[in-house]
Amino acid sequence: MKKLNWLDKSIAAVSPRWAYKRLAWRNGMGVFDAGSRGRLNQGWNPSSAPNEQRKQAERTLIRARAQDLEHNSDIAAGILQAFDRNVAGTGIMLQAKISHDTPGNQAGEMNQRIETLWKEYCKAENIDITTTQSLEEITEMIIRRYIVDGGILIVKVYVPNSEFPFKLQVRSVDELNTLVQPGEGTRIVEGVELDEYNRPVAYHFKKTTDGYLLNPAETVRIPAKDVIYLFKKTSPQQVREVSQLVTALPRIKDANQFIEAVSIKERVLACMAVFIKKDIPQGGVGRGVRGGGDNTQIDYSGVSLAPGMIGELNPGDEVQTVIPAGQASNTKEFITTLVRMIAAGLGLSYEAVSRDLSQVNYSSARQGLIEDRKLYKKLQKMIVERVLRPVYLEFLESMYLKGKLELPGYLQDRNRYTAHVWVPPGSTWIDPKKEADANKTALESNQDTLARICAERGEDWRDVVVQRAAEINLINELIGERSGKEDQPNEKESHEDEEESSDDAA
Repeated sequence: MKKLNWLDKSIAAVSPRWAYKRLAWRNGMGVFDAGSRGRLNQGWNPSSAPNEQRKQAERTLIRARAQDLEHNSDIAAGILQAFDRNVAGTGIMLQAKISHDTPGNQAGEMNQRIETLWKEYCKAENIDITTTQSLEEITEMIIRRYIVDGGILIVKVYVPNSEFPFKLQVRSVDELNTLVQPGEGTRIVEGVELDEYNRPVAYHFKKTTDGYLLNPAETVRIPAKDVIYLFKKTSPQQVREVSQLVTALPRIKDANQFIEAVSIKERVLACMAVFIKKDIPQGGVGRGVRGGGDNTQIDYSGVSLAPGMIGELNPGDEVQTVIPAGQASNTKEFITTLVRMIAAGLGLSYEAVSRDLSQVNYSSARQGLIEDRKLYKKLQKMIVERVLRPVYLEFLESMYLKGKLELPGYLQDRNRYTAHVWVPPGSTWIDPKKEADANKTALESNQDTLARICAERGEDWRDVVVQRAAEINLINELIGERSGKEDQPNEKESHEDEEESSDDAA
């Protein structure tokens, strides 16, 4: 029920009946229940300020809480490992696709040369400015930081006197200087310099001192063309990232605290305490009174229970045991519900996060796996388009300028040489025989292609065809040699046959 406003209160002072009639009519004319300000929605009054301003006040705190759960929560670790092994996997492979209209066999040789150089470039000592991570390891870290922090920055760096001058410097969003002040004619939002179209122009980083300490008083400005900023934009005004775990953080925290409380309770229930009940001393009251005939008293301090022990008590003392009452709480259903809610908020299945497959059959497990792979493929596509593709194009140009690649007419027709595809890590299905039969039927009925089927397994269909052809040729060759040897009789059998034929003739 809505409250009386100031006009209704004024009318109510004269005629309460008309004031409450106005209120009833106003309640009946509401369109949406969600827009009601009645009793059920009384505490639901979110701010109507711009989205980015509201996020700005809580972004750092949310990121810190997500990082804390990353380090201390089993459920958060399960979420991150699910993304690590399914998105990055064994690495996303490059395939150069220079057009085959190149004269001679140059296209195939160029593709092979580019892929060989790329594999060498992806090593830690060549691609990472710190020489500590390969491209595969950098990709895993990018995915982890994207989920936990909400985003990550990759800076393009060129170094002199190196076989591979183009390198990557991975920087955390914590390094953006949110205290930098905009200059004349510039607009800076939390370390991101923007133009009139809300487009990033440059990024302001805290200056690093003593190796690890970041000094917000000094700023390093890097142009946006040299920075890859990977984050998910969900509103037109959004400039900075928000942790992808933001909706799951309260549930993960609840699960951690509940498990800890249950663990303490179970430990208490497993304990047994012993108290010594002493008798009331006999005799008069006063100094020097003894509790019995023997002046020797046993001291119980420091005494504990041990298996098979035989003890002795003072005269008149007795032992009373204290066993906490209670029973083990049923935590499985509650934890399962929490994990399902956490996984659903992230777009994953319960089985992908918990690794619990006890309640699934083939159909339900396959359906959950299909839905999970849709999310993994979206992330893989984002990594390819936003990170790997620009890095590869920069690498290709640096190798051409370095003279390690001979690409005739590259400056005039770059598109001819930049064509390429990325093969994500492969995956297997629950029942390989059923999937193989389905693929066979799809190929025979022209509903699918060998290229797509091989890509699902993380393989290049050309490599598969070449390898199968080599195997078939070898098998045929070996079978042909064996059948040829069997058809030819040995010398002894041939000599015996000649003698038999001569005898028959005689």
